[in-house]
Amino acid sequence: VRMPGVRGCPERRGRRYITLYPIPAGRNHRNVHPLRKTCKTYGLLGKSILMMEEKLKLYDGRPADETGRLKRERDVYDLLEQLEIPFQRVDHDVTPTIEACHEIDDLLQTEICKNLFLCNAQKTKFYLLLISGDKKFKTKDLSHQIGSARLSFADADHMEQYLGVTPGSVSVLGLMNDKEHHVRLLIEKTILEEEYIGCHPCINTTSLKIKMDDVLSKFLPYTGHEYTAVEL
Repeated sequence: VRMPGVRGCPERRGRRYITLYPIPAGRNHRNVHPLRKTCKTYGLLGKSILMMEEKLKLYDGRPADETGRLKRERDVYDLLEQLEIPFQRVDHDVTPTIEACHEIDDLLQTEICKNLFLCNAQKTKFYLLLISGDKKFKTKDLSHQIGSARLSFADADHMEQYLGVTPGSVSVLGLMNDKEHHVRLLIEKTILEEEYIGCHPCINTTSLKIKMDDVLSKFLPYTGHEYTAVEL
């Protein structure tokens, strides 16, 4: 969708356009552009940001048009196809918190679990913990199960180095980038009992629904990572 007479900068994937333009003198900013869509318009420093919301949709497999998609996301789709792992996909806005994932959970009909990237105090051991979204994580509940005291959240540099992702996009699928197996996978037992798992393809503007059995029997054997079941 293009706005006549307006110079816009469409965000990738065409799901939403955010356009900055001056508000003409003597005109109400709510009527600057006669769109028939439901819009939210905000005035800011003499400019208006027009945000058009589109309903989330569920798709089978990778996008037909991958223009603007990051390589790390495309690589995930390539590997899932190579391993013959089917998946469903929904594209959405950035989901920096688990609370922002609830609408996506409803559409996928599965829960997007928390993916916590942890390390010991010396930053010599790293862990990826998959835990239910409604559970609060306490290091003391985990430390004795894995024999590692003083656990904390690992930094963004190690996250990118080992998992190939940035904060907010941590995913079990990032283990495909951990070629030297620096990261130990920990999975809460209740997650293992689920038929499906919801996760990001290494970018938090898309979420996937994958069978847990495919993750355990196809994906992890390919990456060479074993997992430890933990109780939290």
